[in-house]
Amino acid sequence: MELLTPESGLIIWQTIIFFPLVVLLYFLAWKPILASLKERETSITEALGTAEKARLEIATLKSDNEKLLKEAREERDKMLKEAREAANRMQDEAKAEAKKAADKIIEDARQAINIEKQAALKEVKTQVALFSLEVAEKLMKKNLSGDKEQKELVEGYIKELKLN
Repeated sequence: MELLTPESGLIIWQTIIFFPLVVLLYFLAWKPILASLKERETSITEALGTAEKARLEIATLKSDNEKLLKEAREERDKMLKEAREAANRMQDEAKAEAKKAADKIIEDARQAINIEKQAALKEVKTQVALFSLEVAEKLMKKNLSGDKEQKELVEGYIKELKLN
Protein backbone atom coordinates (compact mmCIF):
# COMPACT_ATOMS: atom_id res chain seq x y z
CA MET A 1 0.00 0.00 0.00
CA GLU A 2 2.87 2.22 0.25
CA LEU A 3 3.02 2.58 -3.43
CA LEU A 4 -0.47 3.99 -3.58
CA THR A 5 -0.14 6.63 -0.87
CA PRO A 6 2.15 9.51 -1.67
CA GLU A 7 4.52 10.89 0.85
CA SER A 8 4.36 14.46 2.04
CA GLY A 9 7.66 15.47 0.35
CA LEU A 10 6.37 14.29 -2.98
CA ILE A 11 3.17 16.28 -2.56
CA ILE A 12 5.14 19.43 -1.72
CA TRP A 13 7.43 19.03 -4.75
CA GLN A 14 4.47 18.35 -6.99
CA THR A 15 2.72 21.47 -5.67
CA ILE A 16 5.86 23.58 -6.18
CA ILE A 17 6.23 22.36 -9.77
CA PHE A 18 2.49 22.49 -10.51
CA PHE A 19 1.99 26.24 -9.79
CA PRO A 20 4.90 27.53 -11.93
CA LEU A 21 3.78 25.12 -14.66
CA VAL A 22 0.26 26.55 -14.50
CA VAL A 23 1.63 30.12 -14.63
CA LEU A 24 3.94 29.18 -17.50
CA LEU A 25 1.06 27.50 -19.38
CA TYR A 26 -1.17 30.51 -18.64
CA PHE A 27 1.23 32.87 -20.36
CA LEU A 28 2.50 30.59 -23.11
CA ALA A 29 -0.50 28.41 -23.98
CA TRP A 30 -3.68 29.65 -22.32
CA LYS A 31 -3.62 33.22 -23.75
CA PRO A 32 -2.86 32.10 -27.34
CA ILE A 33 -5.55 29.40 -27.09
CA LEU A 34 -8.09 31.92 -25.77
CA ALA A 35 -7.00 34.45 -28.41
CA SER A 36 -7.42 31.90 -31.20
CA LEU A 37 -10.79 30.86 -29.76
CA LYS A 38 -11.84 34.53 -29.62
CA GLU A 39 -10.58 35.02 -33.18
CA ARG A 40 -12.48 31.93 -34.33
CA GLU A 41 -15.62 33.13 -32.57
CA THR A 42 -15.25 36.52 -34.27
CA SER A 43 -14.73 34.94 -37.68
CA ILE A 44 -17.74 32.67 -37.16
CA THR A 45 -19.84 35.67 -36.10
CA GLU A 46 -18.64 37.62 -39.13
CA ALA A 47 -19.33 34.63 -41.37
CA LEU A 48 -22.84 34.34 -39.92
CA GLY A 49 -23.37 38.07 -40.45
CA THR A 50 -22.08 37.80 -44.01
CA ALA A 51 -24.28 34.77 -44.61
CA GLU A 52 -27.30 36.66 -43.25
CA LYS A 53 -26.49 39.64 -45.50
CA ALA A 54 -26.08 37.29 -48.45
CA ARG A 55 -29.40 35.62 -47.59
CA LEU A 56 -31.12 39.00 -47.42
CA GLU A 57 -29.46 40.05 -50.67
CA ILE A 58 -30.54 36.82 -52.35
CA ALA A 59 -34.09 37.35 -51.08
CA THR A 60 -34.00 40.90 -52.45
CA LEU A 61 -32.61 39.69 -55.78
CA LYS A 62 -35.22 36.95 -55.90
CA SER A 63 -38.04 39.45 -55.33
CA ASP A 64 -36.48 41.78 -57.93
CA ASN A 65 -36.25 38.88 -60.38
CA GLU A 66 -39.86 37.95 -59.76
CA LYS A 67 -40.87 41.56 -60.26
CA LEU A 68 -38.86 41.74 -63.51
CA LEU A 69 -40.38 38.47 -64.69
CA LYS A 70 -43.86 39.75 -63.93
CA GLU A 71 -43.16 42.99 -65.80
CA ALA A 72 -41.67 41.06 -68.73
CA ARG A 73 -44.73 38.80 -68.89
CA GLU A 74 -47.05 41.80 -68.75
CA GLU A 75 -45.10 43.52 -71.51
CA ARG A 76 -45.10 40.32 -73.59
CA ASP A 77 -48.86 40.00 -73.13
CA LYS A 78 -49.31 43.64 -74.05
CA MET A 79 -47.17 43.23 -77.18
CA LEU A 80 -49.09 40.09 -78.19
CA LYS A 81 -52.39 41.87 -77.69
CA GLU A 82 -51.22 44.83 -79.78
CA ALA A 83 -49.97 42.47 -82.49
CA ARG A 84 -53.32 40.64 -82.56
CA GLU A 85 -55.18 43.94 -82.75
CA ALA A 86 -52.91 45.14 -85.58
CA ALA A 87 -53.39 41.87 -87.46
CA ASN A 88 -57.17 42.07 -87.03
CA ARG A 89 -57.14 45.71 -88.12
CA MET A 90 -55.05 44.87 -91.19
CA GLN A 91 -57.34 41.94 -92.01
CA ASP A 92 -60.43 44.15 -91.70
CA GLU A 93 -58.81 46.82 -93.89
CA ALA A 94 -57.89 44.20 -96.49
CA LYS A 95 -61.47 42.86 -96.47
CA ALA A 96 -62.86 46.38 -96.85
CA GLU A 97 -60.49 47.12 -99.74
CA ALA A 98 -61.36 43.81 -101.42
CA LYS A 99 -65.08 44.56 -101.02
CA LYS A 100 -64.56 48.04 -102.50
CA ALA A 101 -62.66 46.55 -105.43
CA ALA A 102 -65.32 43.90 -105.97
CA ASP A 103 -68.11 46.49 -105.80
CA LYS A 104 -66.24 48.68 -108.29
CA ILE A 105 -65.76 45.73 -110.66
CA ILE A 106 -69.46 44.84 -110.37
CA GLU A 107 -70.48 48.46 -110.99
CA ASP A 108 -68.14 48.69 -113.99
CA ALA A 109 -69.61 45.44 -115.35
CA ARG A 110 -73.15 46.79 -114.89
CA GLN A 111 -72.23 49.96 -116.71
CA ALA A 112 -70.62 47.95 -119.51
CA ILE A 113 -73.74 45.75 -119.73
CA ASN A 114 -75.96 48.84 -119.86
CA ILE A 115 -73.79 50.35 -122.59
CA GLU A 116 -73.91 47.11 -124.58
CA LYS A 117 -77.67 46.88 -123.99
CA GLN A 118 -78.17 50.44 -125.22
CA ALA A 119 -75.98 49.71 -128.24
CA ALA A 120 -77.94 46.52 -128.96
CA LEU A 121 -81.26 48.36 -128.62
CA LYS A 122 -79.95 51.08 -130.92
CA GLU A 123 -78.87 48.42 -133.41
CA VAL A 124 -82.30 46.73 -133.23
CA LYS A 125 -84.01 50.09 -133.72
CA THR A 126 -81.75 50.76 -136.68
CA GLN A 127 -82.54 47.34 -138.16
CA VAL A 128 -86.28 47.84 -137.58
CA ALA A 129 -86.05 51.26 -139.23
CA LEU A 130 -84.15 49.78 -142.18
CA PHE A 131 -86.70 46.98 -142.54
CA SER A 132 -89.49 49.50 -142.30
CA LEU A 133 -87.83 51.60 -144.99
CA GLU A 134 -87.35 48.57 -147.21
CA VAL A 135 -90.96 47.57 -146.75
CA ALA A 136 -92.10 51.12 -147.44
CA GLU A 137 -89.84 51.29 -150.45
CA LYS A 138 -91.18 48.05 -151.86
CA LEU A 139 -94.71 49.13 -151.15
CA MET A 140 -94.13 52.35 -152.96
CA LYS A 141 -92.79 50.52 -155.95
CA LYS A 142 -95.79 48.37 -156.26
CA ASN A 143 -99.13 49.82 -156.60
CA LEU A 144 -101.45 48.09 -154.33
CA SER A 145 -105.03 48.24 -155.39
CA GLY A 146 -106.79 45.59 -153.39
CA ASP A 147 -106.77 43.85 -150.09
CA LYS A 148 -105.81 40.56 -151.63
CA GLU A 149 -102.71 41.99 -153.20
CA GLN A 150 -101.70 43.72 -149.94
CA LYS A 151 -102.01 40.45 -148.00
CA GLU A 152 -99.94 38.55 -150.58
CA LEU A 153 -97.29 41.25 -150.50
CA VAL A 154 -97.03 41.20 -146.70
CA GLU A 155 -96.85 37.39 -146.61
CA GLY A 156 -94.14 37.43 -149.26
CA TYR A 157 -92.09 39.93 -147.30
CA ILE A 158 -92.47 37.88 -144.16
CA LYS A 159 -91.14 34.82 -145.95
CA GLU A 160 -88.21 36.81 -147.30
CA LEU A 161 -87.23 38.08 -143.92
CA LYS A 162 -84.49 36.08 -142.31
CA LEU A 163 -84.80 36.51 -138.57
CA ASN A 164 -81.85 35.46 -136.46
